[in-house]
Amino acid sequence: MAAGVEHVAHEAEHPLERLRTNRLGLWLFIASESFLFAALISARYYLLGTERSEHLNQALGFVISLVLLTSSLFAYRAETAARFGDQRGFRRATATTIGLGLLFMVGVVLEFREGLEFFPPSTLYGSAFFTLVGFHAFHVFTGVVALAALLWTGRDGRFGPEHHWPVEGVVKYWHFVDVAWVFIFPTLYLVK
Repeated sequence: MAAGVEHVAHEAEHPLERLRTNRLGLWLFIASESFLFAALISARYYLLGTERSEHLNQALGFVISLVLLTSSLFAYRAETAARFGDQRGFRRATATTIGLGLLFMVGVVLEFREGLEFFPPSTLYGSAFFTLVGFHAFHVFTGVVALAALLWTGRDGRFGPEHHWPVEGVVKYWHFVDVAWVFIFPTLYLVK
């Protein structure tokens, strides 16, 4: 009988332990990705110093930065709505975050078109630019896919006060992608 009680107590602790493990795993993943971004940013400074192309479209870079930072606000709203069981708010904020992420990607495509004309990847600056922006855009794309998966799986109201880790995890990843851009933007667009 004592073994049965011990088993029940272990099951009661299991979801909390799983949540701690999930959070630790996510933070370790974010730390490893941070090292990759740091290495790419460091390589840019090592190879180019503070040189940047005079053909860089700073206005476009600023606009897409605002779009991406605004998307973080809506991602936070989606997480908060899920945590409090507001299904409509969760869906609306998640869809808005996805839309802003896609708008950011459209801006990246415009940047790439201009970049191919003025500083192609065969140049040193072009190589640094396309590598950093491309690597970041890939992360935005994976974030959009993860948000779309949340929106799809959450359409039946499965995320709420008792179960919102998937939303929390994806939103933390989205915030990481936004913070990475906060370092990439000045590195490519402002430093001279």
